Amino acid sequence: MILALVGVQELVPLLVFAALVAGLFALLSMLSNRNSRAQERLERISRPASLAEIEDPMLKKDRFQGVMETAKALSGPLMPQTEIEQSQLKITLANAGFRSDSAVAVYLGLRFAVLMGSLLLGLGIFLPKYGFTLAALKPIVIFGGLGFYLPSIVLWFIRKKRQDDIFLSLPDALDLLVVCVESGLGLDAAMRKVCDEMKDSAKVIAEELSLANFQLQMGRPRREVLHDLGVRTGVDDVRSLAAILIQADRFGSSIAQALRVQSDSMRTRRKQLAEEKAAKTAVQLIFPLVLFIFPGIFVVLVGPAAISIMKTMMK
Repeated sequence: MILALVGVQELVPLLVFAALVAGLFALLSMLSNRNSRAQERLERISRPASLAEIEDPMLKKDRFQGVMETAKALSGPLMPQTEIEQSQLKITLANAGFRSDSAVAVYLGLRFAVLMGSLLLGLGIFLPKYGFTLAALKPIVIFGGLGFYLPSIVLWFIRKKRQDDIFLSLPDALDLLVVCVESGLGLDAAMRKVCDEMKDSAKVIAEELSLANFQLQMGRPRREVLHDLGVRTGVDDVRSLAAILIQADRFGSSIAQALRVQSDSMRTRRKQLAEEKAAKTAVQLIFPLVLFIFPGIFVVLVGPAAISIMKTMMK
């Protein structure tokens, strides 16, 4: 009975930590999936609606306004002091899908809140057990470190997943873009067509192209819009595509030919990446073979012989 009670007490911190991770991930995911206010206004204006369906944007409350205000209030201690660090953090958050102006303050506020929560959790678990001793200080500091870096790990995971989605869906989008441009559509119309066709199968790349197209319709120069698209996604292939389109637009060359060259180059690069992964497979299989396969084979092959030798020597 005592052993069972000790096991439950040791399991409680792990359950609390897992619940904290799941809650933070769910909160960041919900914030990432929200559309910007400009996009919501554009959709509300563009769709046919009666007077009863038209909403006043000033009366519409943000779903997470309370969370955002609290996070902004807590972000002061961790706010970067230089503009360069703030810009880098803003780009990182944009790569993960958080494009709001208050994304930096909300992220740093959540990070500070998780840090304080982890420290309080560590104090509540280890202080009654060990008292004010060094044995209690070490796990409390470890809990604080985990709470400090946990939002960064979750942000890295969301960012990597988003970039992988863009990387995998970009070839299909580029092929469709090439077909649309070569059939006579302009670049803006081709981007709208790609967004309409891929909004269900590739939501991330369709969202990025839709935002770029929206900025073009608002009157921003195409060069700035394409440059922001490459920086906002953080994917090398999108950056190279944006650079090629900017050069084609600047020098007046054929956009269709530039897209075709980029599509062929991207296929070649992906083929090389696949060949590289296939070549690494043999090396990567060494460790599971040595650690898991070979010991079992060794026991099966050498075990009977070793038993026979031991019996012979004992006689």
